[in-house]
Amino acid sequence: MTTDNNILGYLQDLQRAVDNLDNTWRPEDPAYRADVYRQTMTSLSYAYFAYFHADAEHPDWAPLWNPVYTLQPNPDDIYLQSPIRGDLSYRVSGNRGTCKILSFTTQKVLSGTVDQMPQPSGHNEVDCSDLGLALGEDFEVIFSAARPAGYTGKWAPIDPEAGGMMVRFRSYDWLNEVDPTLSIECLDPVPPKPRLSPDEILERIREMAKFPARKTKLYYAMQNGVKERVGFNVFEPIRYPGALVKQTYWPACFQFEPDEALIIETELPARRPYWNIQLNDPYFNALEYVYRLSSTNGHFAKVSSDGKFRAVISLEDPGVPNWLDPAGYTEGGIYGRWYDCDSEPLPTLTRVKLAQLREHLPADTPVVTAEERAEELRLRVRACQRRRRW
Repeated sequence: MTTDNNILGYLQDLQRAVDNLDNTWRPEDPAYRADVYRQTMTSLSYAYFAYFHADAEHPDWAPLWNPVYTLQPNPDDIYLQSPIRGDLSYRVSGNRGTCKILSFTTQKVLSGTVDQMPQPSGHNEVDCSDLGLALGEDFEVIFSAARPAGYTGKWAPIDPEAGGMMVRFRSYDWLNEVDPTLSIECLDPVPPKPRLSPDEILERIREMAKFPARKTKLYYAMQNGVKERVGFNVFEPIRYPGALVKQTYWPACFQFEPDEALIIETELPARRPYWNIQLNDPYFNALEYVYRLSSTNGHFAKVSSDGKFRAVISLEDPGVPNWLDPAGYTEGGIYGRWYDCDSEPLPTLTRVKLAQLREHLPADTPVVTAEERAEELRLRVRACQRRRRW
């Protein structure tokens, strides 16, 4: 074993994340550079969990995307993940809770841990309705490549080459729904969890340093793809093969001037078990969503008298329902989701002067006072902080 006394020697690959500035919309902008530095640190912080917290023989949940470890988390979701292995069997047990959706996704590799994601990815995804998990119910599910002989309980398949499991706790009413409590166990005989050797520790540190660049390479391309295909202020419906097969996304790249506003307008599906919309920064991170009203969903959203959903993006509070606060950004990303809906309308974006906003909204659009907005934000902060995010 050869040990470099300077730990920076093991972190050289962090520079690759900064080099990915070339793939952002404004590579020469010092604000963009600072944001990418911050993004690199959030990913490096998360990478410790990815490489040191658990292994496939000794699984345990680690926090995934959240207000700290960003990279476009859905603000309605609490994400967890654990290493697994396709030749082993696992039991996930606990209580279903009362959140809107509980889903389990298994795949060959965890995002960010390889330079090139494998195709096919080995995704298998099931949710609480697929598994028949009732609200508040204690349960256990076996995950394995094949159903165990003679086993008649709840079971879900994993790819024989599976390398990770991701869990989503998706909530509508953040303050009143109860998130699940879960454990994960390997059911096969395995040795005790070992002490890591010096070589193993150093190799994992090297992999940690590669993680931020791998993530930005993946996510910048996703956001840039939307901009290249449809431009700014246009929604594009997308389904991602293998992952969340019940969900259609409707991303857009937004852009406006400080004295302008963007109006989002859409029909709503007749059956809509879950839908939401959120704002991202230009680097595919969710905008601040604890202390900013940068997202909404089918529980919180106010529907217009004509049955349509309308939201407004503007730097200043426009005093109307469904303000999406861009947290100081005049360009970035939008992600909406229809989950298991009976139709998938494509919203529109209209760019207007903020001073003329009400001319472009229904005449009966309510006024939201400063006091009402402050209360809306107070309840949001309280609700988000009460969910266990890490």
